[in-house]
Amino acid sequence: MINQATILTASDALVIIPTYNEIENIEEIIRAVFSLEKTFDILIVDDSSPDGTAQKVKDLQAEFPNRLHLEIRREKQGLGVAYIHGFKWALKAGYEYIMEMDADFSHNPNDLPHLYEACVSGADVAVGSRYADGINVVHWDIKRILLSYFASKYVRLITGIPVKDTTAGFVCYQRKVLETIDLDQIKFVGYAFQIEMKFKAWKHGFDIKEVTIIFTDRVKGKSKMNSSIISEAVFGVIKMKMDGIK
Repeated sequence: MINQATILTASDALVIIPTYNEIENIEEIIRAVFSLEKTFDILIVDDSSPDGTAQKVKDLQAEFPNRLHLEIRREKQGLGVAYIHGFKWALKAGYEYIMEMDADFSHNPNDLPHLYEACVSGADVAVGSRYADGINVVHWDIKRILLSYFASKYVRLITGIPVKDTTAGFVCYQRKVLETIDLDQIKFVGYAFQIEMKFKAWKHGFDIKEVTIIFTDRVKGKSKMNSSIISEAVFGVIKMKMDGIK
């Protein structure tokens, strides 16, 4: 349940980082974000990681009061469910810019200010894009690169959305976007969640800008990608297009 207490924010921007067994990365990623010149607050949404991720965040909260926040969910229900929880928390807390980022350094914290500035400068949604300018992926094998790249092309073909990296999970939203989209109607939990959010933002008429980033595969910890997540993205797109927007 979202904490109903008033939250004193240190920034107009919140970085939501969903976690499950990220004990090897969590302290380092938190310190990297807080070391930036631009002030970002962080919300960790942890799905009751058995490896102690949430406890590590609790330990760090004493060092970063009113900047580091933690929501612990009872069970692992998927990336999309965790982000929806985080979005609702962020809207209640009053943040103007709400950002998604992975905990494993596949998204470089140094790119957060670029996404933020894109939204401040007028974009409603800023996407950290691997494919806006060629293919900018490091340490993926060719099979995985092609799967991701052509999945985005497939989404563009089916939906018409003018975004080259539709499965990207490094995103900044202006709050009005998340207030407009009916978050309770989001259907997907894996890669298709990222597609659905961009599709609905676009269908509601919001401006989406892609910001070129270099995506680097995780060094520590275990990838959460599996075949069911990929299948959801492939087969869910057609259903999403048919269902329209809410």
